[in-house]
Amino acid sequence: MSLASDARFWDRSSRKYAASKIADPGGYERTLERTRALLRAGDSVLELGCGTGTTALRLADAVQAYLATDLSEGMIAIARQKLAAGPVASLAFRVATAEDLRGEADRFDAVLGFNYLHLVHDLPATLASIHGLVKPGGLFISKTPCLGDMTPLIRLVLLPAMRAIGKAPHVLSLRADDLEGAVRAAGFDVIAREAHATRGRDRRPFLVARKP
Repeated sequence: MSLASDARFWDRSSRKYAASKIADPGGYERTLERTRALLRAGDSVLELGCGTGTTALRLADAVQAYLATDLSEGMIAIARQKLAAGPVASLAFRVATAEDLRGEADRFDAVLGFNYLHLVHDLPATLASIHGLVKPGGLFISKTPCLGDMTPLIRLVLLPAMRAIGKAPHVLSLRADDLEGAVRAAGFDVIAREAHATRGRDRRPFLVARKP
């Protein structure tokens, strides 16, 4: 699948996605709490793969500037509707990927990627783009489903079948150790790896990485 076909998938799914409930509210709140604690009032923050803006709307009031991006115009349209209904002065939404923003080198104190890295097509290239966007000493904070650590039935049978009929986007089958290794290989120092789930086995590591 191409980025264009991924964008069309998420455009089609945007209304259903916006209406869906968070599977683990406790785990989500823990992630928000930890992320907010890492951000400072004067920070400029970028969120990649923001979807319909739920997390951005929860975090943006903690920083000076917060740019939330997604490749799906449908997702961003819903996010902007939410922002219009409850304005946050520091928050803006834009249709973009990490690669689209490469001209804004060393701009952000923190880059966030929640439920994002497993959806990219070229993980090393995306991480290299992210590294270029973070200021020296800044943070890359992510939380990523690692399908490689889940039951083989999901990654070997269910996902390929769903992709074949247009019911799933491109997905990487990452393992947590390999993901952490890729983040380090991109030039980051990983300073924390945490499990935030409050139900079931946690296969979505929360990583905090610093750019030297």
